[in-house]
Formats: sequence, C-alpha cells, structure tokens
Amino acid sequence: MRGALENTVEMATATETAPRGTVLLVEDDRAVRRYMEVLLQKAGFAVISAADGLEAMKLSLSARFDLVITDAIMPQLNGYELCRFFRRHPRFMHVPVVLLSGLERTEAFKDETAMPDAFLSKPVNPEQLSACLAKLVGE
Repeated sequence: MRGALENTVEMATATETAPRGTVLLVEDDRAVRRYMEVLLQKAGFAVISAADGLEAMKLSLSARFDLVITDAIMPQLNGYELCRFFRRHPRFMHVPVVLLSGLERTEAFKDETAMPDAFLSKPVNPEQLSACLAKLVGE
C-alpha cells in the first residue's frame, strides 16, 4: 500500500486543470497501474490512482474526477462492487465507468446494477483506450 504523501502528491497533480479531464484509475497491479497512468497522462488526462476499490471509494469522497477506469478483480472491493457504488451514489451516478478485465464479456455483466459504460479487455490496447475515452468524454 502506498503512503499518504504519495497519494497527496498524485491528488495535487490530478486536481490541476487537465485539458481532457481527470480519471480515477483503480488497479491493484502496480505495474499495470503505472502503465495506465502513463497512457492516460500522454492522452491529456490528469490521473488519481487507487490500489483497490476501497481506496478508490475513500478517494472519491474527497477528489473530483470526470471518469473512472477500474480493474474488475481486486482485493478489498472489486471493480463490480465499486461500479455498483458509483451507480447508486447520487454524486457519481452519471460519471462514466470503464471496467477492465481479463474475463470474457459475457461473464463480466452478470449483475446489471454493476454495469459499466464501457468494457475493455486486458491487456489494454492504447488505441482502443483512447477511442473509448474520447467517446465517453464527448470528443
């Protein structure tokens, strides 16, 4: 788990005005999380990162973001449960959610209350990610 100082630095960076908005990135694999951070920053997004769904839920109550990208399978609180939280919370119910998974799409959508706006398979293709995010932010 990362230290509070690292979270603060990332949040401070993410709260600066980004041309395309701010992404709450939730990924438990540190290498994948860093890879996604770099892709998103190169695409013009500010990034707030969380190592699992519980950390993301806590960050969401104090940070501002325009969309969420979350891994499906994580410890503490998985991506489906996190998506369900965002869908039921009045402040976040309209925030687009992208679910990342190595599972087949049919397996991933068994629970309709956890339905994301988009689904991307791992490993994430940078061009697919960019196209998906452009569509979600209305570009």
